Amino acid sequence: MAQASKAGKQTGGGAAAGAKSKGFTAEEKAAMQERVRELRAEGQRGRGAGKADGEAEVRAKLAAMAPADRAIGERLHAIIRANAPSLAPRTWYGMPAYAQGDKIICFFQNAGKFKARYSTLGFSDKAKLDDGAMWPTGFALKALGAAEESRIVALLKRAVG
Repeated sequence: MAQASKAGKQTGGGAAAGAKSKGFTAEEKAAMQERVRELRAEGQRGRGAGKADGEAEVRAKLAAMAPADRAIGERLHAIIRANAPSLAPRTWYGMPAYAQGDKIICFFQNAGKFKARYSTLGFSDKAKLDDGAMWPTGFALKALGAAEESRIVALLKRAVG
C-alpha cells in the first residue's frame, strides 16, 4: 500500500520507481470538461433529444480533427450509419460515439485526442462482443481499407446483436 513521504507525495504506488504522478494530462482534463458540457447540454434539451443534434455534434468533432484523423473518422461514421442504423450518433467525452438508447455502444478516439500514434475504435461493455472469457474491445486504426471495413461491419453487427 502506498505511504506518504516527508514531502507529502505518495510512494510505492507509482508506475516506476522515482516517477512522480502529475495527475491527469491536459488532454484528459479537457475530455472530462467536454463530458460535463455534454451532460449539461443533454439536460437542457432532454435525454435522447434526437439524432439530428447528435449528428451535428459528431460532424463538428470530425471537422475539427487533423486531416488524417478526419478521413478515418468520416469513413468510420459512414460505415456505422450505413450498417448499424439503430445507433444514434452523439459525442462522449468529446469523441464521436454511437448509442443505443442512452447506452454508448462504440466510439472513435482520434489519434490527436491524446497524442497517440493511432486512432481507436472502441466498444463499451454494452456491446455484445462477448467471446468466451476474453475478447477485445478496442481496435487500433491507422488506415481504413476494404479488409478493415469488412471487419468493422462484422463487429458492429455483433455489437448491436
